[in-house]
Amino acid sequence: MAESRAVGQRVRRIDAPQKLTGQERFTGDLRVPGLLIARPVTSPYAHARVRSIDSSTALDVPGVVRVLTSDDLSIARDAAGAPVKAPIASGEAVYAGQFVALVLAETDAAAQDGVAAVEVDYEPLPVVATLDEGLDPNAPHIRETRQQANEEEAAMHNADAAVQAEENDEFVAPNVSNSVHFARGDVAAGFAAADEIVELTVESLTVHQGYLEPQVCLVDIEPLGDLTVYTSTQAAFYCRTRVAETVGMPTQRVNVVPMPVGGGFGGKFVLIEPMVAAAALAVGRPVLLRYSRMDDFLAGNPAPDCRITVKLGATKAGEITALESRLVFDTGSSGGSPLQIAAILLGGYYRFPNLELRGHEVLTNKPGAGAYRAPGAQQATFAIESAVDELARKLGFDPLEFRLRNCAVEGDERPNGGAWPRIGLKECLEALKDHPAWREREGARAKGRGVGIAVGGWPGGIEPATAVCRLDSNGKLTVVLGSVDLTGTNTAFAQIAAETFNMTADDIAVTTAPTDAAPFAGGTGGSKITYTVGKAVQRAAEDALKQILAVASEALEASTDDLELVDGAVRVRGVPGSAISLKDIASRTMGFAARNEPVYGTGSTAIRESAPGFAAHLVEVEVDDVTGETRPVRYVAVQDVGFAINPAEVEAQIHGGVVQGLGWALYEGMVYDSDGQLLTATLMDYALPRAEMAPAIETVLVEVPSEHGAYGAKGIGEPPAIPGAAAVANAIRDLTGARLTSLPIRPEQVARALWDATSAPAAD
Repeated sequence: MAESRAVGQRVRRIDAPQKLTGQERFTGDLRVPGLLIARPVTSPYAHARVRSIDSSTALDVPGVVRVLTSDDLSIARDAAGAPVKAPIASGEAVYAGQFVALVLAETDAAAQDGVAAVEVDYEPLPVVATLDEGLDPNAPHIRETRQQANEEEAAMHNADAAVQAEENDEFVAPNVSNSVHFARGDVAAGFAAADEIVELTVESLTVHQGYLEPQVCLVDIEPLGDLTVYTSTQAAFYCRTRVAETVGMPTQRVNVVPMPVGGGFGGKFVLIEPMVAAAALAVGRPVLLRYSRMDDFLAGNPAPDCRITVKLGATKAGEITALESRLVFDTGSSGGSPLQIAAILLGGYYRFPNLELRGHEVLTNKPGAGAYRAPGAQQATFAIESAVDELARKLGFDPLEFRLRNCAVEGDERPNGGAWPRIGLKECLEALKDHPAWREREGARAKGRGVGIAVGGWPGGIEPATAVCRLDSNGKLTVVLGSVDLTGTNTAFAQIAAETFNMTADDIAVTTAPTDAAPFAGGTGGSKITYTVGKAVQRAAEDALKQILAVASEALEASTDDLELVDGAVRVRGVPGSAISLKDIASRTMGFAARNEPVYGTGSTAIRESAPGFAAHLVEVEVDDVTGETRPVRYVAVQDVGFAINPAEVEAQIHGGVVQGLGWALYEGMVYDSDGQLLTATLMDYALPRAEMAPAIETVLVEVPSEHGAYGAKGIGEPPAIPGAAAVANAIRDLTGARLTSLPIRPEQVARALWDATSAPAAD
């Protein structure tokens, strides 16, 4: 594009000063008159019938006002009487840590004392704790009263999840809640034509999103009975709908105030808000519920564990002939997992003339699964990229050249039958091929390092959006949005509007309004907000500029075609002395007896084609051959970003995604025992990557512009978190010869693989 003044520039985030100085106010910081603090009473059993709840002793605790059970909450229920989409048990607890009651008190200390005093009589029931138990046709169902799956949040993350796959009904078990089946060509013939075949099975543990701020929500009751919901949510309008439906109120009587989010990564769409709203209505007072860290581990909505089997064949010429895979995802105690998108991505990165993908989602007595930055993509990518890497080695191919030979390009078919739109996968691989880290990989190996690569992609989400751009009385421009600023998107929107007005981002105010006043926007997730809302902002700014020029045209007695906006004033081209400031224009539209309409630009989008994003990563690792500890020492992340509105923020997103990918690869995993008890319920037990664990990260931005995004921009949040686990596994394989197939790849696994390799008898 032509030289720009605002977009494409490195700009400090709008929200940086208040967050860096500790002045930002989060939901947990709020206090309103009459506020009650809620604390949960949780089930110690992964599956149990709740016989009775005795709260009499708790109510004697000074400061305790009320103990609420499911029966005390006026919320939507299914045919069996169980709460719909509210994490509180009604007669039956289906995972350890599930809420069975809420203690409401004047202080947090009183609430905690009240929780300790509540007596609950449980009858333990059979537990389904593993994937194999979930698949067992003879296993009991995970609950006595069955519930229906919720696919709404998956659809908000990516467009492909909104299109249902052909269901595979050949396998039936009590806890199989969903199945998918994609097929094309003749798989048997494809494998018969292959010169080499690789078969492997990969597994991944449940992973927590690892956000800094736990789940938190405050619901206030207005004098006329309306609800105001202050919450750390990624999706204000979706939250409003869920709260209204759950408590049975008109949507217009629920106002959601999206507060600054202390990290979400897909885990903060809606979880506790409907229940907190119901609690506030039950007592007629404001209620604040803030999870403890242990609450978040026990009763959050983590990414599901899974098992994926892959069989992949290719010819000596390096042409892939067939893919066969079976995917099983553990969705916990409520249906809804990234099974479908995982299958589409597993079979979508490369050209597979023959493929068959079958997948099942199983229920277990664990918390319901949620989204985590590119849900399903990490696991599917780990599977296919491990297999592709291994197959390239068996064929004697350079692993990057093998990927280039087979990678998908625009027009290639995905497993669900849809064709890829314009994508940058090939361009990312070519950029990585030219990078010194790849060209000089033999030097890294000479230093005792393994070099691994992997690709990863995300189809991108789509959702309608509207934006407003207004001229205020002081001559300043304000953009009003309904999207949550989770990752600096408001700064990018300021840049987009500023470009239209020939200004800098500092000249534009951007505000995320409560749902009562905000224009509609979808949930902040799925790498779609910059793509969808950004174009709406551009159109709103263009509409506002058109109105500004019309007012100036009348004042300056000049055609709008002869006018330009420079440094906050409209002037006639070539006549510097003939100008009118934006403040003067504002006075002509909002002053007493003003003759012109207020400047109020609007812009909307309903983009129907997603803008997929792809990345290619390289990592160099060192492995301690005694302890098995793996240490990444260099990382290169190449990503197609469409157009980088704010390169600094794009690079920061990539850095964060890379570190999260390393967490998947080496450190993170929620471990449950055979009774469904979580063994990693604190940060003492659940390992998150720390700053010193991250290597130097080099970023390479490839720009394959999207057709519909503002200035060619596309979402960039998901792709950088996807290839990491596969890249690390491939680097370990490159260095040690061991193919590790379970995530996270812990030191003991590596040490065992090295021991097995060295202790194996020599071949004759």
